[in-house]
This record gives sequence, structure tokens and C-alpha cells, in this order.
Amino acid sequence: MIRSALRTAALAAATALAACATPLVQSPMTPPPGFAGPAVEGDALIMDDGARLPLARWAPTSGQPPTAVILALHGVNDSRASFRLAGAWWAEQGVETWAYDERGFGEAPGKGVWPGEARMTQDLRVAVRLARAAHPGVPLFVAGESMGGAVAISAFASDDPPDADGVILMGPAVWGWSSQDPLNRYSLRLAAGLMGDKTIEPPSWIVRERLASDNMVELYRTGRDPASIIAPRFDALYGLVDLMESATVKLGQVRAPTLLMYGGRDNVVQKRPMRLALERAGDRPGFRTAYYPNGWHILNRDLQAEVIYRDALAWVRDSAAPLPSGAGPVLPALGDEKAAD
Repeated sequence: MIRSALRTAALAAATALAACATPLVQSPMTPPPGFAGPAVEGDALIMDDGARLPLARWAPTSGQPPTAVILALHGVNDSRASFRLAGAWWAEQGVETWAYDERGFGEAPGKGVWPGEARMTQDLRVAVRLARAAHPGVPLFVAGESMGGAVAISAFASDDPPDADGVILMGPAVWGWSSQDPLNRYSLRLAAGLMGDKTIEPPSWIVRERLASDNMVELYRTGRDPASIIAPRFDALYGLVDLMESATVKLGQVRAPTLLMYGGRDNVVQKRPMRLALERAGDRPGFRTAYYPNGWHILNRDLQAEVIYRDALAWVRDSAAPLPSGAGPVLPALGDEKAAD
């Protein structure tokens, strides 16, 4: 008992010491002289502070104007390339997809350094405005995968939601502080405070046991992509968990029609945090969920990804219509906590 008390006291002291050091967030950028404001310049989106975010676009293969536009947000340590399969598929159906490297990732400014929730959500607002201006009158939707889903939740739950017609959340990152066990919480806070700029490569057992997809070819490609981040900084992980907690709390406040898609084999955002987020969110008009028993975390690159593309497209065309896959709501499929975890 005394040993336990001493260990607790030592941990509390270490945590307090770590709290004295603030995890690093990217510094604000200053627009260059003569800056004309946000714009699309070739293969990049220019933000309101002058930052250049690389952009990938997949236009309808028919050569006709798009029937809808999907603005896509990638997950943590990934890049715009994560939507290259989905973008190509939707292009064949007459939908145009835009995917940009979020700040701190891919080839965007400050790679590896956490950009901060406020900056990420502002970038999304600007990107939506630019896509709207490029395709006036065309329905526009935001699709966020994992971390991108958390960014979308935060932005659409704010007092200044992006001007989009709806949001698609693919395995949104809702594994925040309230879902972490005490050891995870204290360890990350300690590491972020004392050695935030140090990087850590995931242990091999986590890579093996927490696969993000059943598409091994895609996992290999992503791991070999120079745009990917393999060893993230501790303070970036801290920022990510902060964002995920924000998404957990704000899910029910999203101010747009929403389709949340979740895979039963998701090894990253597991059933307990997803259940917690959905229970907090409750029911609201326009909020729909879809459960895929064989789906993994990066749903848009799984071996069954075409099921996801087709359902997302059907929802974009008619949010009240049945999904082609027949996917039912997520929360009932998760069952009670003891059975599901």
C-alpha cells in the first residue's frame, strides 16, 4: 500500500513537471507582401495566411461538369494520396473529389509539427469556400477519414461551420482522453511535456496486432510513401488526442447532415471509444450511422472499399434513401460494453 502511494505520488510529480512544458504547435504564418487572399493555384490551395497546401483532384471521367464535389480530409501521418482510390471511383460516377495535404502532413508546411485544432478547422473552412467558388451551385460534401473526420467534426460543430451540404465521417478519430486508460493518459502527457520533439516509431507488435486495413498492398504502399510520417513526435500525438477528445465531445453538435461510417474490425478506433462518442452524441435530425461488420479503420482503402464508395455516393445523392449495402446503424451493432470490447 505504501509502495503504491509512493508510485502514485511520483507519477503525479512527474506529470506536474511535464505540464510546465507546453507541447509545440505550429507558429502562425504571415502572408507575403501583396498577398491577394485564398486561391487555387495549380495543384495547391492557398490558405488565408499564405500557406500552400498541396491538392489532388479527380474530375469526372465523362468530361462533363460534376454532379457533386467531395472535399476529402486524410488521417494522421497520411497525405492526400489516401483518397486516390476513392477519388478515381467517384470520378467515374460523375463526382469530383478534392483532397489536400493537411498542415503538418504530406508536403504541407511544418511536416511533423502539430498544426493545432483551430488552424486545421480554419483550413477546412477556406478549402470549402475555394471549392464552392470553383463549382458554384454544385452540391458539396466533406469526407473525413480518421483524423480528418475529427477535424470535420470540430469545424462543423463550431459557431462558423464550413459552407457544405453535408459531412461523411469514415472511422472518425474519437479515441480522446476520456477513452484512454490512466497509464496512456499520464504517459503521453509526461512524454509530450518532457520530450515533445522526440519521435517514436510504433512497436512492431502494435503494427501487427492493430492493422488499419485488410488491404496489405495499400498498407505497404502507405508505409513506403515519402509523404507519410512513420515516427511521429510525442507532442503531435498529444495534439492528436486533444483533437480526438474534442471530436468525441462535439459529435452531437455537428451542424450539417452527417453520415458516420464505422467498421466492425476497426483496430485503431475500437468499439469502446466509438460507443462513448455515439452515446454522448445522441439522436439528432440528419445524423445517420452505418456499420460494416467486415470494415477496418481506413474504410476507403479496405478490400471492400467499393461498398463504402457506393454507400457514400448514394447518401450524397439522397441522404434519406436506403444505403446500397444495407448497412444498419452503428450503436445497436456494438452491443453492450462488456460484450463488445
